[in-house]
Amino acid sequence: MERVPRRHVNRNVRRERDRRSVVRQVALLACGLLLTCGFVLAAQQQFAAVRYGYQSEDLRRERDELLAEQKRLLLALEQKTSFAQIESAAREIGLQPTRPAQINVPLNQQMSGQTDAPRAPTTFVGSATALSR
Repeated sequence: MERVPRRHVNRNVRRERDRRSVVRQVALLACGLLLTCGFVLAAQQQFAAVRYGYQSEDLRRERDELLAEQKRLLLALEQKTSFAQIESAAREIGLQPTRPAQINVPLNQQMSGQTDAPRAPTTFVGSATALSR
């Protein structure tokens, strides 16, 4: 029992297109793309925030290291420029403390009798080659 003949000609039969379903599919595709783009942008921002967090932590660590090095260098500078250190270095290169006879007092101080002028620290006398080292 055959319902449709084998050589049934249906060239003239056209399928109807449902325009509402096409509009729904396009709207669904647009909403899906919009939602996907939103997720991608949110993910990019999250990754950027994490990356900036790591960079900030690296910079903070580097700043702390540089501050520690600055403190160390300032301490070394203070130690090297202390009077005791300078005096011992001067003695090592052959300089000697000044004697009172080597100090010239300006005439205006001698005549006015200024004796309570602040006393300068001990200076060293030596050759010019010793000072240029």
